[in-house]
Amino acid sequence: MKPLRIALIGTGFMGKCHALAWRNLRAVFGAGIPDIHLEVLAESNSELAAQKAAEFGFARSTDDWRAAVNDPVVDLVSITTPNGMHREMAVAALNAGKHVWCEKPMALTLADAGVMAAAAKEAGRVTALGYNYLQNPAILTARRLIDEGAIGRIIDVRGAVDEDYLADGGKPWSWRMTLAEAGLGTLGDITCHLVSLLHYLVGPITEVAALTAVAHENRPLADGGGATGVVENDDIAHALVRFASGVGGVLQSSRVAHGRKNLIRIEIHGSLGMIVFDQERLNELQLYTADGPAETRGFRTILTGPQHAPYGLFCPAPGHQLGFNDLKVIEAANIVAAIEGRPSHLIDFASGYRIEAVIHAIACSAQEQRWLAVA
Repeated sequence: MKPLRIALIGTGFMGKCHALAWRNLRAVFGAGIPDIHLEVLAESNSELAAQKAAEFGFARSTDDWRAAVNDPVVDLVSITTPNGMHREMAVAALNAGKHVWCEKPMALTLADAGVMAAAAKEAGRVTALGYNYLQNPAILTARRLIDEGAIGRIIDVRGAVDEDYLADGGKPWSWRMTLAEAGLGTLGDITCHLVSLLHYLVGPITEVAALTAVAHENRPLADGGGATGVVENDDIAHALVRFASGVGGVLQSSRVAHGRKNLIRIEIHGSLGMIVFDQERLNELQLYTADGPAETRGFRTILTGPQHAPYGLFCPAPGHQLGFNDLKVIEAANIVAAIEGRPSHLIDFASGYRIEAVIHAIACSAQEQRWLAVA
């Protein structure tokens, strides 16, 4: 197999996550994975770029992301920069003939996401967005149970995604609170994960009616001088939704929910039972089936283990748990599969555009105070 040569742009939380995924990929998935060559790391600060390249295992570094994207040796570009840079970098990489793995949200605006999707179609390269929660064996099991009819016909859907990274009203203002640099707030940062999971488990969302709110309209600037910055995007978002199947649902999300660290809770109500998943307990799936004696019915916990592929490639024993970074390794494996023409389980730019259409429709619905069809 031809080696796969990687460029990484960005060295923050997700930059490190991508680097770990590429470094661990072959160790987990074995000889079916080509040699992964970590070629070049790009970061705007040249000293930081050199430091992180050494830590992450990249052969060289640069402070010019365009040099990394256009490097003739590179096959794939991992983009882990702030949201406002995604469109320019992804389109440049696709135009240079590279495959692209870009973190979510896809772009600042729906129009930008459309440009990225069109560029991907034109380039014919593999694209992937960072929806690694979709790679969870528990989610794959939930989809299989639904397809097998374990809970009957889906009749109702409820989803929540909550974190508390901005719950403290005294936390300093940052670029994440601006439309120009971050785009949508909780919708773009975390609600998109919920939408990605529901699109996979239930089907596409086609209509929304929504409400959004800002919990802390002004926040202190980080310099401590007493001035404040305006929060321009959503802290809280709620929506009634309708799926293509006609089933209705309720979505709620918040980045100011005290005590919530990474709650993504999904309830899929069926005519014969229910499936419940909570990302804060990501190795568990709850299943209720309305069968057997009424006095002994109840939810049962499905604990993922080696029988839930690809868990066994990470650990041969159940109950030892997969984590966030492991899901990223699985995502990288699916990218390699797509590049090699094998079946894969990814959100590409075309599918990502449909997720963006939902979250932007929620934002528009809240502003216009009416039901809207998803574009």
